[in-house]
Amino acid sequence: MLKHCFALTCLLIFSAFVFVACGSGSGEDSQIEEAVETSATTTNPTDCTKLNTQQFMEQTTQESGKAAVAKCEEEAEAEEGAESVSVSNVEASDSSATAEVALTGGALDGQALEVELVKDGEQWQLNEVVKFTKFDRAKLVEFVEEEFTSSANGLSPKLAGCFVEAFKEGSQTEIEELLWSGSGKGFEEVAEACR
Repeated sequence: MLKHCFALTCLLIFSAFVFVACGSGSGEDSQIEEAVETSATTTNPTDCTKLNTQQFMEQTTQESGKAAVAKCEEEAEAEEGAESVSVSNVEASDSSATAEVALTGGALDGQALEVELVKDGEQWQLNEVVKFTKFDRAKLVEFVEEEFTSSANGLSPKLAGCFVEAFKEGSQTEIEELLWSGSGKGFEEVAEACR
């Protein structure tokens, strides 16, 4: 049951990266924007390993190893996510970069995130969600509440309520840890406290 909750949350977060990038830059900036856009909008499962590092897939799916790749591939085929995105504040060096990604629609509607990318040969890959740069708790809680309290997710009402409360009461840092630790430890702690 708890594994299902991790999977549900990871699906929400990973699918939020299914978006269309806006804007255009030159050189490295446009390559970075293209990598983010293609990674997020792809319906081709092979793009998972081409455009995302193993670390990114593990962070956003809360799975490890081959299971993270498989989950990424499933989600690429599902075609769910944000309606649009704006990529800004791209800062690149020879082999690493950061960018701010503002999302509209999907699980992270109204949020902006700092993401880190790394360059593997000539290909930019998403490597890590670093943090929220714009945090809209009300929108996030609304989405989480709708998803966790749905009878389709298989959670008990008590456990669903505990997870919703964690998003309502947690600090921004605690919520970032819940969503992007990649380990599921935060969800296990919430579930344990709920018992």
